[in-house]
Amino acid sequence: MRWSGGVPGLRWEGGRVSVLAYGQQIAFRAVGQRLCPGARGNPCPLAATVPARATGGQCPECARLDRAHSVAADTIADDPRTYRVYLAWFGPGMTKVGITAEERGDARLLEQGAVAFSWLGRGPLMAARRTEELLRHALKVPDRIPYAQKRAVRHALPAPDARRREIEELYGRATGLAGWAETLERLEFRAYDHGEAFGLEGLAPLYGTVTELHDEGVVAGRLLAAAGPDLHLLDSEGRCLALDTRLVRGWRLVAADPGGTSVTVLVKKANNDVQDGLFPE
Repeated sequence: MRWSGGVPGLRWEGGRVSVLAYGQQIAFRAVGQRLCPGARGNPCPLAATVPARATGGQCPECARLDRAHSVAADTIADDPRTYRVYLAWFGPGMTKVGITAEERGDARLLEQGAVAFSWLGRGPLMAARRTEELLRHALKVPDRIPYAQKRAVRHALPAPDARRREIEELYGRATGLAGWAETLERLEFRAYDHGEAFGLEGLAPLYGTVTELHDEGVVAGRLLAAAGPDLHLLDSEGRCLALDTRLVRGWRLVAADPGGTSVTVLVKKANNDVQDGLFPE
């Protein structure tokens, strides 16, 4: 999944992007084996196979190479770009702190599935990183929230005003802390909301989540919403299924009959737990 200008799209090998539109029918079939796509624009030298349920979609060697050049790995201390610190809201009681290169705008927030967010400050990488750590330890604000938790609350979110209030309260606590990096410029509070960009208004209740693809397995449905790496599809029987597109990476895909889905799905129970068994391989 790639987000550009607030619009989701699927990026293919070679760089072509298929822009997605809510309401369109999506139907594809996986073919063959799931292969590692490589790292940093280079093919995997081992042409390694990847487990079907791995959201990383890379072999260990290629994953290490990508992470070695990632800001999140704290291995690039001399990056000259300006960074921004943000608060990202995913659901009631689910707010995280993070940093992103200023030149990327809100792309990182869209990629994470942040329903709402606010900037906190801007400055050099190390100043942004120190401020992020300050919030984590002083306010117990995490820097990661599992995708499964984000996905579970996405179908019954409070109104935008309530989302804004929760971020604003945390923003006030964060800016009241002593110990901010001196080189980090504080930014005024402003809440941004991705509810419309994600298509979350009136989203049908979640029925189940695709856990893996397999050879000849079909995913099909009408696109209701997209958030972060997830597609929310209404299948031919009127059930809302979530597909984490990170599971698609490395598969060869071909067009399929939109009549039904035949991959493994975890079915959501009434108590928000899940059980295996729908559309088993």
